Amino acid sequence: MNSKILITGGTRSGKSVVAENLILTYKNKPVYIATAKIFDDEMAQRISKHKNRRKNLWIEYEAYTDLVDVIKKTDHLGPRLVDCLTMWLNNLIFEKIDWKSEVSKLVKCLVKQKQPIIIVTNEVGSGIIPENKLARQFSDIVGETNSIIAKNVDTVLLVVSGVSLKIKG
Repeated sequence: MNSKILITGGTRSGKSVVAENLILTYKNKPVYIATAKIFDDEMAQRISKHKNRRKNLWIEYEAYTDLVDVIKKTDHLGPRLVDCLTMWLNNLIFEKIDWKSEVSKLVKCLVKQKQPIIIVTNEVGSGIIPENKLARQFSDIVGETNSIIAKNVDTVLLVVSGVSLKIKG
């Protein structure tokens, strides 16, 4: 099985479930790297739903903005699932961290990984053009980042309605 996989799809398309099921096919205990942070009750409910689904089958890490460091730190543990790249980009922008530099570091880091890694991201380019400038800028950043990461992984899966389709690899 390929060691570097990007899973993309629309919001609520089933990407995380597909990624979780795929990583559980590896023999070692998987590592879950979460990029979301609880900011309100709704986000707390979403995170709780994800955690309940994973139960105690995972080693869990959080990577609000320090995703590259956490990926490096966990390479010896086994297969990793990063959920999700889009939220990580949001965090970088919110904290006024140079996202292009961080994406470049991520690409360099991915090349060196020995254990499998699955990265979940949102496909934001399939919907309507956002109404406001900030949303359009974010859509552009996510689209550019997804293209960069897709070029640097072995496999890309697109998830629609909970069904995955291999589009690379």
